[in-house]
Amino acid sequence: MQDLKVLSKEEVAGLDSPKISENLFFSDQQKKVYIESYGCQMNFADSEIVTSILLENGFGTTSTLEEADAILLNTCAIRDNAEQKIWNRLKRFKSLKTQNPDLTVGVLGCMAERLKVKLIEEEKIVDLVAGPDSYRDLPRLMGEIESGNKAINVFLSKEETYGNIEPVRLHSNGVTAFVSIMRGCNNMCSFCVVPFTRGRERSRDVHSIIEECKTLLKQGYKEVTLLGQNVDSYHWKNPNTNEDVNFAKLLELVAKIDSNLRVRFSTSHPKDITDEVLHTMAAYENICNNIHLPAQSGNNRILELMNRTYTREWYLDRIAAIKRIIGEDCGISHDLIAGFCTETEEEHQDTLSLMEAVQYDFGYMFAYSERPGTPAEKKLRDDIPEEVKKRRLAEIIDLQRKHSEIRNKRMLGQVQKILVEGNSKRSQLQHFGKNDSNKTVVFDKKGEQVGDYVWVKITDCTTGTLIGEIVQND
Repeated sequence: MQDLKVLSKEEVAGLDSPKISENLFFSDQQKKVYIESYGCQMNFADSEIVTSILLENGFGTTSTLEEADAILLNTCAIRDNAEQKIWNRLKRFKSLKTQNPDLTVGVLGCMAERLKVKLIEEEKIVDLVAGPDSYRDLPRLMGEIESGNKAINVFLSKEETYGNIEPVRLHSNGVTAFVSIMRGCNNMCSFCVVPFTRGRERSRDVHSIIEECKTLLKQGYKEVTLLGQNVDSYHWKNPNTNEDVNFAKLLELVAKIDSNLRVRFSTSHPKDITDEVLHTMAAYENICNNIHLPAQSGNNRILELMNRTYTREWYLDRIAAIKRIIGEDCGISHDLIAGFCTETEEEHQDTLSLMEAVQYDFGYMFAYSERPGTPAEKKLRDDIPEEVKKRRLAEIIDLQRKHSEIRNKRMLGQVQKILVEGNSKRSQLQHFGKNDSNKTVVFDKKGEQVGDYVWVKITDCTTGTLIGEIVQND
């Protein structure tokens, strides 16, 4: 177990907050908080905001459960198995609370918003419930618990973006960082709980985004990922001037900060990604040629039931535009759902044929999981047997493996610019990094450091990884 470093308030005040890691806590009797994050990148970014708020208000953090005065779980509600992980985790904490009755257990994020009072009333172990828009209220909520009360705040805001809070980069390798540019979602996909757990869409002040990216660059970061549920609908307008910024303009502004600062983004929605965004990507070398473009299904009837608001033909037109404007080597990834309500075998085959038409680099594939409170749960019948869902999902996964191998083999013999992110999982004698299209590349060390750019010739590959050798340091 890693030793914890104990700091005084004065020592912490002298540090750049993004460099404080989760194994730090204050030495003068402040409460120590342990945070676990689950789900999407947005949740991990939110945990960094939560940590910043807590540190600013006199709390410390710890990386071990046994040292914690409070345990906070930042949760995901997108699928049933994600919630089951949290329920199982809470059972684990019962013994800790038996040993330490003063231990505070809190549930944050999407599951907190969805289940609200149930977590407090039915799970006696939970003391605190805070939704995604109530993190500024956490110090007060913690104070309520100290007074012997349970604490809950799941109010959804129409304005909160946390734009003025500098995150503590808990999950960072010191090279890459997430930058949230917006919150919430206006796309009422019938299967999705996000609009109900994260509220309506609102975009962050463009100037705060640029300043955060500039600060990261000064601190040695080499790559930022702009995050939002639907980044392509980013739109910020200054109420006092004529300044009007869409996502294409924001991308350009971030890219212009420094040509050595790589820029990525996630997630795009097929109905909103424009040629303007694609031309902006093509115009700036430091905007990575990688787009995550969830399809969910390849059949128009299922897409309509999902309320995706685009057709198979529209989706394929956007794919064609990506390859025409950016190039055939642009990395494209997907989300696909197997066994959505009433999906026939023929409609499942339409999803497989969509995959054949696109040939994605990789993807996130799931069997449909009915979520309480969603339009699909209220209006549609989850009538596909589990064994059929599993078989269809297996067919999607197998086809994706085939396409990933095909796409990776296209890279053989190419020399690519790689940002070194750290040691390979398999060998301390190797580094790994990502190429422009977001593929992981592993290569033997030749004196380069984490955070350096190197040129690597791709010599071999698996379905998930490129293997190469350094031919030049940048």
